Amino acid sequence: MDIHIHLAGGKKVDAEFDGFTVHTDQPQKHGGENSAPSPFDVFLASIGTCAGYFIQNYCQSRGLSTEGVEIVQRMDWDTTKHLVSKIHLDIRVPPNFPEQYRASLISAVNLCTVKKHLKAPPEIEAETIVGAEPQAPIPAPAA
Repeated sequence: MDIHIHLAGGKKVDAEFDGFTVHTDQPQKHGGENSAPSPFDVFLASIGTCAGYFIQNYCQSRGLSTEGVEIVQRMDWDTTKHLVSKIHLDIRVPPNFPEQYRASLISAVNLCTVKKHLKAPPEIEAETIVGAEPQAPIPAPAA
């Protein structure tokens, strides 16, 4: 999958892929209009939403209700490095959620592809290409 990044003016940057557009902007304190989440916030949200997908999939495959199930994601911030040092995913379930499945929700979170990539991050390589023609998207490998 190719993701095409477009500089959209001001502090806005958009990503287009698979027929979707993800809009980003910066908060006003960083010169943006605060019209969309920042790229870093989208990154952080991808962790919790990926975990949510795997929890939802787990529950659906076992006929468990997801009503009242939510994830609250909290970040510890390292003020010296100016980086997130720890991410907490609190999986909140209602009292009637079957006890024998509660620990398995954590196992489901561990299947999250975003989390796996953070554990073994890919190499990121950038290069400047002058006068390049847009490339046709490369099909994703079959699952």
